[in-house]
Amino acid sequence: MANGTPFGNFGYLGNFGYLGNFSLFPPCLHQMPSFCYSAAMCPAATDSADYLHNMRHSLAHVLAQAVMKLWPDTKPTIGPPIDNGCYYDFLFAKPISTEDFGAIEKEMRKIINQGQTFEVDALKVDDAIAFWKEKKQPFKVELVEDLKAKGETKVTNYRNVDAKGQEMFVDLCRGGHVENLKEIPADGFKLMSLAGAYWRGDEKREQLTRIYVVAFPSKEQLQTYLKNLEEAAKVDHRKLGKEMNIFVLSETVGPGLPMLAPKGAVIRQELEGWIRGELKRRGYSFVYTPNIGRADLYKKSGHLSHFKKDIFPLMQAEDAEYVLKPMNCPHHVQVYESRPWSYRELPQRFAEFGTVYRYEQSGEVGGLTRVRGFTQDDAHLFMCPDQMQQEIEGILDLAFYIYKTLGFENFRLRLSLHDPANWEKYIGTKENWKLAEDALRNALEKLKLPYEEAVGESAFYGPKIDLIVKDVFGREWQLGTIPQVDYNMPERFDIWYNDKDGTKKRPVMMHRAIFGSFERFIGVLIEHFKGAFPLWLAPVQVSLVPVAEAHEGYAHDVEAALKAKGMRVTYFESTDSLGKRVRESEKQKIPYVLVLGDKEVEAKSVAVRNTRTGKQEVVSLDQFIAKTAKDVDERNLECSIG
Repeated sequence: MANGTPFGNFGYLGNFGYLGNFSLFPPCLHQMPSFCYSAAMCPAATDSADYLHNMRHSLAHVLAQAVMKLWPDTKPTIGPPIDNGCYYDFLFAKPISTEDFGAIEKEMRKIINQGQTFEVDALKVDDAIAFWKEKKQPFKVELVEDLKAKGETKVTNYRNVDAKGQEMFVDLCRGGHVENLKEIPADGFKLMSLAGAYWRGDEKREQLTRIYVVAFPSKEQLQTYLKNLEEAAKVDHRKLGKEMNIFVLSETVGPGLPMLAPKGAVIRQELEGWIRGELKRRGYSFVYTPNIGRADLYKKSGHLSHFKKDIFPLMQAEDAEYVLKPMNCPHHVQVYESRPWSYRELPQRFAEFGTVYRYEQSGEVGGLTRVRGFTQDDAHLFMCPDQMQQEIEGILDLAFYIYKTLGFENFRLRLSLHDPANWEKYIGTKENWKLAEDALRNALEKLKLPYEEAVGESAFYGPKIDLIVKDVFGREWQLGTIPQVDYNMPERFDIWYNDKDGTKKRPVMMHRAIFGSFERFIGVLIEHFKGAFPLWLAPVQVSLVPVAEAHEGYAHDVEAALKAKGMRVTYFESTDSLGKRVRESEKQKIPYVLVLGDKEVEAKSVAVRNTRTGKQEVVSLDQFIAKTAKDVDERNLECSIG
């Protein structure tokens, strides 16, 4: 796509450079799975998708083998590879603690250094059930029985054998391993933490112990990751958010229900105003919908049957049962359904900053990133089938623009698909699912955008493209969905448009959210910027520090001039020492400190201290106002005066 080419209602891709500028993506992105840590660390084949998956998957077997060697009475369950490593869930006869990690790691390295290899046994399901019953492993038996109920006739066991061919460990597994355990760097992994996990996610079932491991192709990459974790802990949004008074958590209000304090509200308002303007420019219309709806609405949409564990208990009212809104989409469908539409009026793009509620377990909520109540920058688009490519491109362009402006230079795309082995998890026909998945895949292929496919990661009603970004610490965040194609909800609600041939046709529906939720996005931004927000987002942009009482009159004049231009200003009285007031400004991470003394009063100037760089220079007040206004208007990340 050439620079400067008009892009429908969405602007100019060439001017933004987002879909046309592949420097946003690392060279090996097309090889990277969701669990890869750093694209900058991909010089060798050991960072390929296959190697990372197989290495981390094999390491989960090593972990299980070590645990079973140290605690033979343990019942293993499952152990998949995940972002940056793997985990394994166990039912221990007696609790273990992190103090046991040293012994487990020692045993794991011993196993790796033995150079064990994998051998596979394909078993009929009944034989596999008998095998695991004989091993007295009830969780494995249950897994095979479930596979049998779904129509599987064979399963595979993978055995670890030593150089003499002696079996050291066996696990139920689909495969994907290294050929020899020595391919796992013995100094490239570390046990990180323990967590509780219910078997199959059911709180009525056994509570297991989950052991998390991080693993990389080299010791150097592991050390970089651990160092970044250490640095990230210093700017944890829960710590900085409290220190900077950005948000408030109250047990009186309830867990997972954060409140934005005035400074946090400023950040959200700036984000809202920015994206609202972009959406209007790109042809979106805003709607408002209530925070509750009748249960019948969510029965019809499929949420009550496929999403019920994430919905707050139903409320019984005089006329019907009501649901505390978990999703905005059924309401938006009702807005569309309220009147007839012609093909000439499509696409219709409905946007809403809609607050929704999800019933997260109280022990799982924390800060702004895992909450029960949050506001999405949500939108639902209704279109003719032949408009899908343009709409997908428009959503991608918007997402790239938003993330790039905020300094997220490194991100990747994931095409999240259904799991064909678990059709009971989804609504709709196989034909509709194929149409939706092909539409997203074809859009990415047409744009020549690198992406990966993830089976089983779709929503229950449609596939989606997820944009996953890396912050300054190299951590990955899935922030938004861009977009999700849905053939099922239009069918369930029987919505139509009048086509050019006079017949009624079913529109295609797309779901999309760029930020995901304002709360979570603000939490990520706090850590990404380490609390030092760029000038346009900073809750307080300028602090005024008169040197002495004699300079306060001029300081108030400067304050009035800045506020008249819309700047967010705080004023420090001269009662405290100059040094203390400057330090307090830096502690609050206010971008600019204006020190005002005799010279500044006489010259109508300001001594500007940049709290991020520590540099200080004297400029005229008019020059300062003009430069800061330009930086705010352009949403510059790096600002300087002069």
